[in-house]
Amino acid sequence: MLTFLKEGQRTYVLLYRKGSEASDCSYHNIEKALNQIENIHLVVADVTTVRDIHEHYPVTSVPSLIVFEGRQFTNVVKGCNDDGFYKSLFESALFSAKAAESGTPQKRVTVYSTPSCSWCNTLKTHLKKNGVRFTDVDVSRDQKAAEAMVKRSGQQGVPQTDINGEMIIGFDKTRINTLLGIQ
Repeated sequence: MLTFLKEGQRTYVLLYRKGSEASDCSYHNIEKALNQIENIHLVVADVTTVRDIHEHYPVTSVPSLIVFEGRQFTNVVKGCNDDGFYKSLFESALFSAKAAESGTPQKRVTVYSTPSCSWCNTLKTHLKKNGVRFTDVDVSRDQKAAEAMVKRSGQQGVPQTDINGEMIIGFDKTRINTLLGIQ
């Protein structure tokens, strides 16, 4: 696989299992996102035939999208996300969580908020104070993101926080701290 990784280039490696609902979902949504963007270097590997990649990186399930900066592993995105998420990721609009010294990436954190929401600002301040990188999605400006948030959680209010696919409604500090390992 190292032959696909080049210095100075961001490379995405999709590990999936063809025929699996979640994997096919991820594959098709990435394909949709790539139709809107040029010059993205993506390598796709079906784990039923390629078995030596995931052993070297913190991948325990598929689909997983592994991100490399040059030859350096930087992040892993698990599960199926919508094409808008992948488009943002490819456009570098999302924060890429850098791998920690231990080799495990920071959890993917997305905060759904509005500028006028005081609890949203309290939540974002708490995350920043604890060094947690996150993506801030202003649902008052992004109708698709607002619809996706409601579809996932069944709730319209903000703040809502997605931590590696688990939705937290409101500013539940104890639960957020537990999920992120904040002491």
